[in-house]
Amino acid sequence: MKKVLMTALVAFLCMGVFCLSAFAQTQAPANVAAQDLLIKSEVETAISLLQAIQIRHQRGEMTLEKAKQLGAGLLRELRYGTDGYFWADTTEGINVVLYGRKDVEGRNRIKDKDAKGVFYVKEFLAKGKAGGGYVEYQFTKKGQTTAQPKRSYVLPFEPFGWVVGTGYYR
Repeated sequence: MKKVLMTALVAFLCMGVFCLSAFAQTQAPANVAAQDLLIKSEVETAISLLQAIQIRHQRGEMTLEKAKQLGAGLLRELRYGTDGYFWADTTEGINVVLYGRKDVEGRNRIKDKDAKGVFYVKEFLAKGKAGGGYVEYQFTKKGQTTAQPKRSYVLPFEPFGWVVGTGYYR
């Protein structure tokens, strides 16, 4: 019962934070600085969700593998605003979660590059290793066929060996 209540509490808190951030995104940030702040805040919130799961693992409530599965499942479903989503890659470049795209999950993306030759996953991992940061690259928006400029923010989550990110199309 205690585990169920803790999980429900974490989920409730995350929903509240994401609802507030969804409202902020619907206000159409006027400039890059505002959008940058939004995506950084969203990734920090996603990391705090993973930290809550890690604490449960440290208490012995679940194995590390179960904690990673729970974290991946929650990240896969987390959304903010009209089209905000999260992804995570291991520090070796293996995708954990990408917008619920099962065809990508489990695949090593380290050699993936955009139309301009940017190895964006390598950039994510480098920024993650440095403690977090922004990456600019081209990526195809869900439901479209042409890559568009995108700016993302990533942070490491060291207990799972992941780099977690989100972004916006410019």
